[in-house]
Amino acid sequence: MRAVPSWAVAVAAAAPVLLMTGWTVAGARQPPGYDPIRDTISELAAPGATDSWIMSGCLVLLGCCYLGTALVLHAAGLPSRFLLAVGGVATIALIAVPRPQVGGSPAHGTVATVAVLALSLWPAGSALRLPRSVRRDVAAAPAGTPPWAFRRPVALAVTALLLALFGWFVVEVTGGSRTGLAERVAALAVACWPLVAVGSARRAHRGRTAAGPTGGDRPRAGPVRRSAG
Repeated sequence: MRAVPSWAVAVAAAAPVLLMTGWTVAGARQPPGYDPIRDTISELAAPGATDSWIMSGCLVLLGCCYLGTALVLHAAGLPSRFLLAVGGVATIALIAVPRPQVGGSPAHGTVATVAVLALSLWPAGSALRLPRSVRRDVAAAPAGTPPWAFRRPVALAVTALLLALFGWFVVEVTGGSRTGLAERVAALAVACWPLVAVGSARRAHRGRTAAGPTGGDRPRAGPVRRSAG
């Protein structure tokens, strides 16, 4: 397993910070009628919002954080990294198709759905990485065990949680009054998981490095033969 560079920790940690900073600062710039419990994050980046560049800039940087994490998080496996990268690109693309002040936008809704689904499904992608190319004896050994964040039960449970939060957001969109709250909770959960995954990969790599290339299992010495005479 390749090492995760130190800068990847800073990039992953920046994602939730950028998200919360964006909606807090941009929300404070809106007229009194804006309600973060009811109104969505997209409205802060809409053309008619006050200082929409604040939320727009944070979304662009957020997408870059996802892309940077996907670039170096080799422990997650290719399917997960691909989905995380798609989520990053779709997050940036939201700026190109902003939500209008009045009414909806099919283009914005499509890009937002792609971003949310990709970022919700990427943890489960690591469930596909214990490949048929890894022998059972190797996968069962300490050196063949993936970091805990990428093990099947954890990965599938995280994706199930993120999809449940996304489902809550959909319910609120279709007839609730807490759309903004549901979106913020789901978006923050999505933004925090890359940091957890990076930390898990770094910890596993340090453990394996300390244990040595064989995962801490030293070869047993064979019987000593004495020469006759």
